Amino acid sequence: MFKINRLCAAIALLSAPFAAADELSETGEFLDGVAAIVNEGVVLKSSYYRALDSIRRQARENEFRLPPEDILKEQVLERVILTELQLQRAERIGLEVTDAMLNQFLTDVARRMNPNATLADLPELLAAEGVSYQEFRRQMREDVTLEQLRRIAVGQQIQVSDREIAQCLTDIEDNVVVNSEYNLSHILLSVPEDASSEQVEEVEAVAKLVYDRAIDGANFGELAARYSQSPTALQGGNLGWMKGEEVPTIFTDVLVPLREGDVSEPFRTAASIHIVKVNEMRGTIERSEENQMKVRHILVQPNEIIDDSTAEQQLKDAYEKIKAGEDFGELAKLLSDDPGSANEGGELPWSGPGSFVPEFERTANALEIGELSEPFRSQFGWHILEVLERRVYDNTEDRKRQSCQARIRNGKMEDETQLWLRRLRDEAYVDLRM
Repeated sequence: MFKINRLCAAIALLSAPFAAADELSETGEFLDGVAAIVNEGVVLKSSYYRALDSIRRQARENEFRLPPEDILKEQVLERVILTELQLQRAERIGLEVTDAMLNQFLTDVARRMNPNATLADLPELLAAEGVSYQEFRRQMREDVTLEQLRRIAVGQQIQVSDREIAQCLTDIEDNVVVNSEYNLSHILLSVPEDASSEQVEEVEAVAKLVYDRAIDGANFGELAARYSQSPTALQGGNLGWMKGEEVPTIFTDVLVPLREGDVSEPFRTAASIHIVKVNEMRGTIERSEENQMKVRHILVQPNEIIDDSTAEQQLKDAYEKIKAGEDFGELAKLLSDDPGSANEGGELPWSGPGSFVPEFERTANALEIGELSEPFRSQFGWHILEVLERRVYDNTEDRKRQSCQARIRNGKMEDETQLWLRRLRDEAYVDLRM
């Protein structure tokens, strides 16, 4: 789901006014123009100025100094160009965030802003922050599209081996990093693919310069904004709070000797050089339990042949048949469009909080064991479900394994994303117009 810090960034972006520009009409209204031609599309000046104002506003709120104006403008223009390239790629592969999917994300946003809010309340909640609902909806659709694109283009290509997980599980035992929480900031210096030894030495020299300045007391956020090539650069490199088990594995050994306020020496990964600062840290409790449930369901997905109302009616008919005594499992095998559970009579594995999309989870949580739900809609289609069992489960070992998988992937993700974005940029036709 959409991260709360990204929600705040989206609100900051959309509530920031457009920067002043020299292209004004006689009435003082901004006349939009082209900032860059990007392949078959364009980046508008309005998009560029909106992003620039957002970065300036965040810098003021976080009290760090941005790079010199010419460098800042170059960084922001490059950022909006990369966004346009990614949106073009998403369109080419047919990636679409439907209104139904977007409404689910926006409903979650409303609940994060007010636990009792619904989607219908969101325009008013945003208006109180000075944000246009239509602009926020557009920005959310774009952000979700980019997130899904990166998951497809980069995330699905990342492999995690059994050996890597086994090593991670070994490292977890009595590991000070895993048993702590960290508020981190980060500087990433990209090393070009097939870089010559001279190019690598140049990047290493910059990394040493940045490290020396950080050790001498320079503001780390300002150094990140000036030098880092990470997506968080213009936010001062801040990664926010994360549990030790969520810290990317490439940081683990580096963080072991560090304490609050410490800055790591530059360290190398496949495609980058990194510097990490520990802003704050605190201890955590590792062992945990969660409430789990085992459910079975039948899913009917609308398609070119079956429209939404027909899918709903099929499940209403199935609901009545089950209430009349027909076997749920046999109907699931006949009707369900869920390939992972249909052959199992609709049964899903034991699942904890957050395993299902919100509509599915809310419906399941409201049912008694053995109770059958009426048909309901999720982003995947129409469902009916039954809760078979509930339990309190010590999920510590499962969480360790899952966190190892996530940490290893996250450790590889940034490098792979940087390589992918660099290739995307290198292959593009870009004509700067400002």
